[in-house]
Amino acid sequence: MSGLIDDDETGTIAYRDLMTLLFGGMSFMLAVAVPFLADAKKVVQETAGLTPPGNVVVDARWADGSNDDIDLWVQAPGDVPVGYSNKSGLIFNLLRDDLGRPNPPGVSLRMETAISRGIPPGEYVVNLHLYRQRDNKLPLPVTVTVHCKPNNEARAADLLTKQVELRREGEELTAVRFRLEDNCGFDNSSVNTLQKPLRAAAAKS
Repeated sequence: MSGLIDDDETGTIAYRDLMTLLFGGMSFMLAVAVPFLADAKKVVQETAGLTPPGNVVVDARWADGSNDDIDLWVQAPGDVPVGYSNKSGLIFNLLRDDLGRPNPPGVSLRMETAISRGIPPGEYVVNLHLYRQRDNKLPLPVTVTVHCKPNNEARAADLLTKQVELRREGEELTAVRFRLEDNCGFDNSSVNTLQKPLRAAAAKS
């Protein structure tokens, strides 16, 4: 009968309308999300290798794209240990806990950074902890770099670079210990790797 639509045609139209709505919604979400992902990737790429604001800056970097979760632990003179489970103290702050997974998507940089507010004189301790080993590639090399920016200075100076190898999941190693005097005075003779656990001390603090 002319002017009437049978059940089959009604179902086809409803299905087509539903798919159009779903496709339109997905396209909208993708269009909204892409700029944010691109911006996040751009920020990571542009800041890689730059010294963050702060006085004492400690970087721990391992293989790009790694799935391994390595934790940086630091301790300033007279302060509590700072790491993933205690991200701030009186002196140090942990900027990012890198879990070893691509986040945001497309960003492969693997690095944790801690920065200080001020330069209290005394001994500084830098540890590495292999929290989760996923790639089955051991030993796992990690590069630790320490910078220091004197007060009233615009740029930080490189103090030292150390490469450490982590050999098993759960291992915590002292990468370096060193002393600073007022305003980034670096005592080169103080550099050592005498083991000092920080994670356990953080749990008790």
